[in-house]
Formats: sequence, structure tokens, C-alpha cells
Amino acid sequence: MRMLLIFLAVLSTAYCQDKSGDLDSVIREIFGNPSPSTPEIADKNQASTIVPPTQTTTSDSYAPCVMETGDAGQCVRYYLCNGNNSIITDGVGIIDIRVQDGPCLSYLDVCCSAPDIRKPDNPITPKPDVQPQRAGCGWRNPDGIGFKITGDKDGEAKFGEFPWTVAILNDEYVDPRIEPVNQDDPNGRTLNVYVGGGSLIHPKAVLTAAHYVTAMRAMKIRAGEWDTQTTKEIYPYQDRDVEQVVVHKDFNKNNLFYDIALLFLSTPVELAPNVGVVCLPPPRERAVKATRCFASGWGKDKFGTEGRYQVILKKVEVPVVERSDCQKALRSTRLGNFFMLHSSFMCAGGEPGKDTCKGDGGSPLVCPIPYEADRYYQNGIVAWGIGCGEDSTPGVYVDVGNLREWIDDKMLGKGLDIKAYSYN
Repeated sequence: MRMLLIFLAVLSTAYCQDKSGDLDSVIREIFGNPSPSTPEIADKNQASTIVPPTQTTTSDSYAPCVMETGDAGQCVRYYLCNGNNSIITDGVGIIDIRVQDGPCLSYLDVCCSAPDIRKPDNPITPKPDVQPQRAGCGWRNPDGIGFKITGDKDGEAKFGEFPWTVAILNDEYVDPRIEPVNQDDPNGRTLNVYVGGGSLIHPKAVLTAAHYVTAMRAMKIRAGEWDTQTTKEIYPYQDRDVEQVVVHKDFNKNNLFYDIALLFLSTPVELAPNVGVVCLPPPRERAVKATRCFASGWGKDKFGTEGRYQVILKKVEVPVVERSDCQKALRSTRLGNFFMLHSSFMCAGGEPGKDTCKGDGGSPLVCPIPYEADRYYQNGIVAWGIGCGEDSTPGVYVDVGNLREWIDDKMLGKGLDIKAYSYN
């Protein structure tokens, strides 16, 4: 995946993750058609990542396997085995996410002897000091929680590393571009389809981009997700229905000015080791040039029809780009010499092969809080870009600090405490 990401939605050839249209068509209308060398728009009929439904009770039935000693065993989740060598004394597993040919089908399962198998309601849990339950917002877990991973060669985030990153799911296929994986499945319309990312700023509120949620009639968010194809992590994800969508009154779907929205949830999520809120910067405060920030999401690994949505949450580290430098770089693209970067945007990236991409729209860009180890502000929301890291052009993000007052106003209007995302 060449570190492209994450996760996250800078559009190719100015393709945005808008459900009612895309930025590429806007740019064509204003600036004309691109040169023949410009990549083609991604296949809009390609389905997004399908993720499992809400979790059900853990099964006590496990597949048989053969242990390294040659003895018979059973495949169990890594945190249900007392004696396996991949489980160390504090309960943290050492998991190779690339293992595909072990004795168990899932990389999160281990072959365990029957006497060592624990009951599902009595898992081995990490020590409290590796489950950061720190007060306040914005705490990143750089080493993950519950287990450690190896084989992370493509920018995979650790489990619980960015506990504020949420997946936004559409389970009604309102958009005809999103289709069930199995067209013959009568229950296909109930599948959860990943359409973009967001960030938890309060147990009842998610911050995201406006450009795709405006066209969706019904959606849910999933907090605490990591690997979208399994439910075997030690801490479960949490699904919540979106009760109300509030979009900035000045949002313009044609040029993506004020591309910001708040999703208010029907019931609050429960804060957990893998579920937390991010801090927002003070009003009008912008990230400093060259600050190294992280974007995270499940977006495509590359632009075009060959790109694939990610199964495991990805991350990419990119530097903040000063506004004038970003505008200059964007003017060297087919946007032209008269392009003006709107005040609702900021920029980050510009390093070869490192960018957010299609499907990352709405996902957070977080930058370190000065003098605070492992604590972050969300300075940006993935919005759009030219390509996906192919030509070192910075990606464009919604400037959260510049719109903080709007966020506060809408949160207070719902009776929600803005201290949840305020650093102090």
C-alpha cells in the first residue's frame, strides 16, 4: 500500500468521496479536462469494504489443530489460552498479522491445548498500565492495547492506537454506487458498508466531512474498530445509530468549502481502552508548518480501479504544509495558476508515496500537543487532493481550528459539554 492511505480520502485527480458527485467533475467544469497523462477516475461501481455486523456472543466451539509439539489442540482466540507461547505473562499477545499458513485460519487465533483453554467470559487481560485510561482527550496508544503486532509492513496502525477513529457505515445502500458483495443474498441490504471515516469528539458526537454524509439517509458509526473482517479483538467495537446530521450552513458541494459535519448519536458510546475522544485545537489555532501529524482510516491503497479499501486500520505520517506553499503546489497542477486555497482548508503531506486516498474522507488528521507525550489535537479532516501521493502534491484537509467555534456552537446547542474535547 506504499503508506498511501489511510486511510483516508484525498481524492485522486481531485476525486472526492462525495456521494452526490465528485470534485473531479467540478474541476473539469471550471478548469477543463485534464491532460491525457492524468489518471482516470476510480470505478464508482466498486463496492467499499464490507464489515461484520454487530457482534454476537462468543462461541465455545473451536476448530481442531495440531500444536508445534505434535499434540492435538484447538484454535482459540489469543486471549483465551493460558499456555501458548504467543501469550506472555501480562496477557499481551505477539500477533503476526501476515501469518496465513499457521495451524489456525485466523491470525488472531492460537493453537491451544485443551487444559489451557479459558472460558470466553474469562479472558486474559493486559495489565492496567498497558490499558491507558488516562483522563482527558487526545491520548494515542503508540504500542497498541491488548496485543502487539508484527508483520506491519504497510502502515498498519496498532489495535487501539487511535481510539477516536471511527468508521461510518451505510447499511441501506442508498447510493447506487455501493452494491452488496453477493447480489443473490436476500439479506444483502443489511450488510454494513464502509463509506468513510470520522472522529469521536464526545461520547455522543462524531466529527467528519460533509461531502458524503449529506447524501445518506441512514447511517451508523463504529467506534473501536481495527480489523474490519474479524470480531476477535480483545475489546469489542461499538456500533451506534446516527440520530442527526448537522452540516455547516456554508458547505458548498461544488468546491467543498466548509466541508464539515457533526453526527449526533442516538445513544453515547462507552469509553474503553480502544474507544476514546480526540482533543480539538483552540479556536483559530492552526498547526505549525512541518509538524509531523498522523492520518488514519480504511481508505484505498492507491488511486483508480486497482485501488482496494483496507481491511486493517492504516496510518500515515505527513508534515503540515504552510498555506502559501500549498497553494503554490496546487497551482502547479491542473487547478491552474489562479487557484485560491479557501480559508476553511489546511494542507499536509507532499512526500512521495505518502498520502490519504479515496475512502479516507472525513477521517482525522491529528498533530501532537506541544510538551505532551502521546497526546494529540485533531487539526484536520481529510477532504480532497490531486491524486494519492503520486506527484508529491500536498493533501487538502478541513482546518478544524478555524472552524472550532462552529463546532462549539452546534455542540452546545445539543446540550453537550465541549470540555470533552478541550485540552487543559
